[in-house]
Amino acid sequence: MNDIKSEPITGGRPGSGAHRVVALCGPYLSGKTSLLESILYATGAIGRRGSTRAGTSIGDGAAESRKRGMGTEINVASVEYLGDQWTFLDVPGSIEFQHDAFAALAVCDVAVLVCEPAPDRLVALTPLLKYIEDRRIPHVIFVNKIDSAEVRVRDMLAALQAVSARKLVLRQVPIRRPMNDGGEETVGYVDLVSERAYRYKTSGASDLIEMPAEILPRESEARREMLEALSEFDDTLLEQLIEDIAPEKSLIYRDLHDEFGADQIAPVLLGAGDRENGVRRLLKALRHDTPFVDVTAQRRLLPSDGAATVECFKVLHQAHAGKLSLCRVWSGSLNEGQTLGGQRVGTLLRPFGQRLDKIPTARAGEIVALAKVDALAAGQTLSGAGIAATDDFPVADAPVFALSMVAKNRNDEVKMSGALHKIVEEDPSLSFEPRAETHELLIKGQGEMHLKVAIDKLAGRYNVAVDTTTPRVAYRETILGGTQQHARYKRQTGGHGQFADIKVEVKPLPRGSGFRFVDKIVGGVVPRNFIPAVEEGIVDYLKEGPLGQPVVDLEVTLFDGQFHAVDSSEMSFKMAARIAMTEAMPKCRPVLLEPILKVTVSAPSEATPRIQRLISGRRGQLLGFDSRAGWTGWDEVTALMPEAEIADMIVEIRSVTQGVGTYRTEFDHLQELVGRTAERIVEETKKRAAA
Repeated sequence: MNDIKSEPITGGRPGSGAHRVVALCGPYLSGKTSLLESILYATGAIGRRGSTRAGTSIGDGAAESRKRGMGTEINVASVEYLGDQWTFLDVPGSIEFQHDAFAALAVCDVAVLVCEPAPDRLVALTPLLKYIEDRRIPHVIFVNKIDSAEVRVRDMLAALQAVSARKLVLRQVPIRRPMNDGGEETVGYVDLVSERAYRYKTSGASDLIEMPAEILPRESEARREMLEALSEFDDTLLEQLIEDIAPEKSLIYRDLHDEFGADQIAPVLLGAGDRENGVRRLLKALRHDTPFVDVTAQRRLLPSDGAATVECFKVLHQAHAGKLSLCRVWSGSLNEGQTLGGQRVGTLLRPFGQRLDKIPTARAGEIVALAKVDALAAGQTLSGAGIAATDDFPVADAPVFALSMVAKNRNDEVKMSGALHKIVEEDPSLSFEPRAETHELLIKGQGEMHLKVAIDKLAGRYNVAVDTTTPRVAYRETILGGTQQHARYKRQTGGHGQFADIKVEVKPLPRGSGFRFVDKIVGGVVPRNFIPAVEEGIVDYLKEGPLGQPVVDLEVTLFDGQFHAVDSSEMSFKMAARIAMTEAMPKCRPVLLEPILKVTVSAPSEATPRIQRLISGRRGQLLGFDSRAGWTGWDEVTALMPEAEIADMIVEIRSVTQGVGTYRTEFDHLQELVGRTAERIVEETKKRAAA
């Protein structure tokens, strides 16, 4: 394929030794890690392919990943292939760990989007594809597990095109043969540019074979479709097709290279990663068409002027190495012990799965781990000018699932706080916060599995075991009626006594008004310096009303009272205020209030009816739905829902949307809650207070 281009490729050319980065991404169970394993074997980086099922793969090497048989964080492996240096970033497929996927995509030169040959599951591609296309990242679609495909490739291509905004260009057609059970098996492929046929081998490079006669009609049709797709971007090719002139292969290769680099097309390749089928063909396509580091830096508006610039995209905390900042070198080079932007760069490490190899220098294009550069965080660049935030680095999604947690050993609370800070620095889509209203520590994230992995890290890496429960709802209470109350506080214990006498009026306010204190004292019956103490006592009482919850939306008016010149004090009037409220509140018909949230659920359109039923079944009030802006085939359903009903709602949303649905919330109002549910909450509150 020496005739791929007649001019030099910007930033280098295949075989120049330049370093490029590939992100392997795709939905959970699409086979990314098996594909990585075959890539590493095909390039000679490993001598034997591992197995994800047996827990022997280079990818998914973290203990939390192997425990669950799924990717939970970025895996990095650098290899050499035909004179080029490559780093492959194998990213998690679950939407719950999507931030790591987006971080890897931010620093890659090209993405390989791995999917199964199942049109009904392609909706799972859309969040990744949307991110890739919005940022104009050149990408290849690799249809994996082609050996088990039950659909025609043309139908698969049509289904892919329905979810892709880029023109898809099929590069291969499969060669199939009948099986004894009446089905078909894929035994090879035809390359549509070279028009050569290959037979797959279970392990190793495919064998060149004579073109089967039965494949010729389909090959001719598919090749014509490929050329017509490319001709949309090349007038010369279009003229040749119109005049029925066979185009030169060099022109086809050039068009594929140029349109791919400009993110105008997305090539579609076929294979079976666990058998190495199609892996070498994928590598060759990447070798010839992947942009070099300076092109990617230009796309992202990052410097590539030769001065040292690195970008951190992931932080790791390891027991022996301490803090590691996974970075891509965008420009210049980095040396061990170098001071850059006021930061001393310590040891340089090249990751390979769980292994870290020490290196003296990292050049432009490389992925490297910097040891103990404590000031550097994900989404920041480090250069001679210092540390700065990267404008287009992905922002973590708002959390959709939370747990309340407490250390099993009270002595671990300080250690737990430090560990949580490290875990959140590693994964910014996690967060934790104390909730003052319910006296809980909450950990929040992107789903149930996401938090389970975080809790496993606390126990396994930091030796902090925790108990978790569903967070309590921050209920409030208010009053439906009003009353007047007289309260006197009098104590005589020798010497100065304590005396305060007040009369207050309590009445409800409209919802959302909060608390209002009114001073109507005239004639000095309560001295001015004691009135703030009355308000303070009332506010102190309102932290917990007769139903056990904070009290809101009421007005208390101080309209009369008495004092003693010697025995009255601020404390006396504060105590009198508490007595007045304690006696008045039960007379005012207290009622429980529950928080109502405005919820916006984003989901594929075909799941919209199921989302609506789900919301209705959780005491939700549907407000309507509309198309999701910028997302073809997606809707947004809005509703008002009690906070108590959304604690585990994301689990159901994911189950009816092939794992890709999500939601966001905002507080809307407080609403009265009566009946058995209210009685149960009051009873639970009393039991908790007595415990």
